[in-house]
Amino acid sequence: MTDHQFGRFGITTGLTSSADSLAAARAAEELGWPVIWLSGGPLPGLETITDLVGATSTIKFVSGILAVVKYSAAEVSTTYAALEEAAPGRFTVGLGGAHGANPIARLKSYLDELDVPVERRVLAALGPRMLALAAERSAGAYPFLTSAAYSAEARKVLGPDKLLAVSHLVVLETDADRARAIARDTISFFTTIPGYVASLQRQGFNQSDLTELPDHMIDALAAWGTPANIKAKLTEHLDAGAHHVAVNVITGETGPQPIEQWRALSPVLLD
Repeated sequence: MTDHQFGRFGITTGLTSSADSLAAARAAEELGWPVIWLSGGPLPGLETITDLVGATSTIKFVSGILAVVKYSAAEVSTTYAALEEAAPGRFTVGLGGAHGANPIARLKSYLDELDVPVERRVLAALGPRMLALAAERSAGAYPFLTSAAYSAEARKVLGPDKLLAVSHLVVLETDADRARAIARDTISFFTTIPGYVASLQRQGFNQSDLTELPDHMIDALAAWGTPANIKAKLTEHLDAGAHHVAVNVITGETGPQPIEQWRALSPVLLD
């Protein structure tokens, strides 16, 4: 098995170079989380990765993901090299966002230019062709908004040794209606994005599901309840063939980092 020393569970979140974000990264490190997967949308630039590594001591960071249409291969290579010299082993390059007519060809071309070791880059793969590319040209795949059944299918494409790290939505809420409402609000956004629509359809969700977001769909794509309930749900991915699950905590609020939720989950997930 590919060993990136990420452990079984990590965190997915969006961080910037603000004082609050740097403090959140330090809090995650103090709680014992081994890795933070940095959401690409909120990331203001590559310098933020450098700032986060500099503000912490041991926790690892993965760009999950850098859109190749936004960051050049030369820029990413330079950032990786500088961080590898300053803090060896603490930054892994996660790539995706190859939009356009031929995303596979675009990403292949980008990887040809990228000066980052294969074992230190991962791809945000969803479909079978992208999973195959991840197996061929990177350490593995980092999918989002997928079920445990997807992890089993992805493992077949990736083979036994490539990293499969899954980002999964988590709602630390025991009221079923409230938990599902929070998850439904987040998932509804992704049902408007063609790549995610195609992925969800491949996972067996039909057009009615995409429109209505029924409970069974929400429960497949988001873990909710007590920390023990959440661990049981996330472990389904590991049992299906994933090596790592990145916990993507959502609270129904935007802004504050979910440090208290990370604190509540850490004794259960990091045991």
